[in-house]
Amino acid sequence: MTGRPLEGVRILAVEQFGAGPYGTMALADLGAEVIKIEDPTTRGDVSRTVPPYRLTETDSIYFQALNRNKKSLVLDIRPREGREIFHRLVKVSDAVYNNLRGDVPRKIGITYDALKAVNPKIVCCSLTGFGMTGPRAAEPGYDYLMQGYAGLMSITGEPGAPPAKFGVSVIDLCGGYVSALGLAAGVIRARATGLGCDVDVGLLDTAVSLLNYLGVWHLNRGYLPTKLADSAHASLVPSQVFPTRDGHIIVMCFKEKFWQELCEILGAPELADDPRFKTFDVRLLVFPKPGARRDGVSPSAAANGDRERWEKFLKAQEAKESDMRQALGTLRVSEWLKAKPGRTLAQAEKIVIETMNPF
Repeated sequence: MTGRPLEGVRILAVEQFGAGPYGTMALADLGAEVIKIEDPTTRGDVSRTVPPYRLTETDSIYFQALNRNKKSLVLDIRPREGREIFHRLVKVSDAVYNNLRGDVPRKIGITYDALKAVNPKIVCCSLTGFGMTGPRAAEPGYDYLMQGYAGLMSITGEPGAPPAKFGVSVIDLCGGYVSALGLAAGVIRARATGLGCDVDVGLLDTAVSLLNYLGVWHLNRGYLPTKLADSAHASLVPSQVFPTRDGHIIVMCFKEKFWQELCEILGAPELADDPRFKTFDVRLLVFPKPGARRDGVSPSAAANGDRERWEKFLKAQEAKESDMRQALGTLRVSEWLKAKPGRTLAQAEKIVIETMNPF
């Protein structure tokens, strides 16, 4: 097989800023021809002027980061002349994509009902804040708000700290991917059946879906998600950030064999088979409950005599205090990574795509 998988697919993108352009960029990277429709009355995509790294009055590094491999057409699709040009493009395209406010696609005629007479196979994908129907369809939606609405900010950051958002616009980016997946599915069906459709994706829907197993735990068992110290996992122990002598390291025991290897690295192999620490279930009981640190010995564990066992565990690394944190802090990050050469993704190959500015 040669070429990229979406070669031969043409998408008209009435998009702006981050979420939409990120989704269509993924499609363009897969080979789709993405024609970005930019409104001359607004000087095109607003991200062209996002600071701090502007290249010209109509270009910025932010814009380039979200619009790789695309074409651009300056066109106002609202007046009759612009509408005619747009319809000619729709006739020879597979999809029309937008990330406008939920009530706008119908107003400017880019839904399936508005375009099926022009091309019955056209797929019309809309990525909006709250979907295209319902009481909030006409409201704008932004990543930061969606992180709050979905409750994600209440489980991000350290216990006792204010609500915190992700370091990047994760809902915008995920929304872009979800809408790209929906569009691709619609195109596959349209090519098989000859009929297009609307694809309706909301940022809030996307944000809530990211709760995934935490949400299912809550609905089925009443679990209440909360912030965990040191970015710990909700149920798998140990899996969190630990300080080292010169920085931080992430310890992730997502399989029982990783716990066994960790015990070997820290010089306490006998703990791998100790019934008090052998499985995920018992380790979760030994460590403190959610909201507290999971790198020390809980009062219940100390009362059962487990403190002595942990002290033996940590003395192997010349730790002065009975806590795993102290043990990991005795070496530098580079030294810990060398403890198991070839067994860490931290040294994996990095791939950087370099592209010339096409704009």
